[in-house]
Amino acid sequence: MSTALWILLVTMLMPIICGGISKAGGGDDRYDNANPRDWLARRTGYRARANAAQANSWEALVTYTAALVAAYVGNVNAESLALIVSIFLAARIAYLACYLANLATLRSLTWVVGFGSCICLIVMGAQRVA
Repeated sequence: MSTALWILLVTMLMPIICGGISKAGGGDDRYDNANPRDWLARRTGYRARANAAQANSWEALVTYTAALVAAYVGNVNAESLALIVSIFLAARIAYLACYLANLATLRSLTWVVGFGSCICLIVMGAQRVA
């Protein structure tokens, strides 16, 4: 379970990292903390994609947390759990890289792998509950 919890920590930090990428730099149009949503809505390119990845990362965090609860309740084997959560993390990192690089199809495929990992954890947990 330790690996899964460390990955939970990383998953919690990913939206913050994405938000930082979306707000970094900006040239003459620096980040406006008084109106952050308006300022972010005007972003283009990788900053706009980083902001979108931030929103998706929050959604992935909820899904991953629910999957961990299901795995915990079902007492999923530690080795299997570590493998599946590692796949999830690799997929989420690849997802962010693909989003920033504007590789839409590959990004969607990495999303499916990450989401599929969560589904796998829920099914594995559910199968073990009496």
